[in-house]
Amino acid sequence: MLCADSNLWHNMQKPKLPPHRLLANNHKKRPFFGASHLKRPSLKKIPHTPAFNIFDKIRGDFLALTRKCTARHILLPPKSTEAALTLKQKIRNRVSEDNEFVVDAFSAAAVRFSRDETTANSGGLLGTLIPQGYIVCQDLDRACFEVPLGEVCGPIESEYGIHLLLVSERTNCQKLDGQNWRIIRGDNNEKIFAPPEGGYKPLEEQMAEFTLGQVAFWVNVCFAGGILAEVTARVIGAVEDTVI
Repeated sequence: MLCADSNLWHNMQKPKLPPHRLLANNHKKRPFFGASHLKRPSLKKIPHTPAFNIFDKIRGDFLALTRKCTARHILLPPKSTEAALTLKQKIRNRVSEDNEFVVDAFSAAAVRFSRDETTANSGGLLGTLIPQGYIVCQDLDRACFEVPLGEVCGPIESEYGIHLLLVSERTNCQKLDGQNWRIIRGDNNEKIFAPPEGGYKPLEEQMAEFTLGQVAFWVNVCFAGGILAEVTARVIGAVEDTVI
């Protein structure tokens, strides 16, 4: 009896777990399929593509339309690189030692040595402020907008032969030329870098003037078209009245 009572007393003294502890213990006895146990799907990395900027597109189109140059060249036969280098040095010597303006020295050499019959008599002149893409020879056309301004450059090899090149004026190539777009003759025939006639204008100002000019042009076209349509309608009406 005492043993039974002692066991009963021991069981009565055993602490009871609160409800939340019971739930915790039950969770330990069974698996828990929570979000942390689920296999997460792999996410593929999406490559970053730069956003399209309409202003950069307009800027690029404007530069392509307004880049022009005044250039001269001397055409020599193919595989005449050594002769081209010798002629190039002779032109430079006439400039540095004889105080001759670089355009004059280059033009005289073109008249004498160039194999290009269409430009030789004009001192190798390819054109005055010609747009990019105007020259038939692509290698020469590309070089006109890459070589330093006012320097005798080359040899440049192309399908036509070997070229020496002189660019005396170039527009809207600020990375190469800055604000000085042409060379002019100094008092002692020296080469002077100068801004364009009328002064240098930032690209944004040029684009604004160009845009306003285009808007004004199309407004005038529309206005003139409206007047022409009205006059045409009146003439047709008058002819119909006459016929009736």
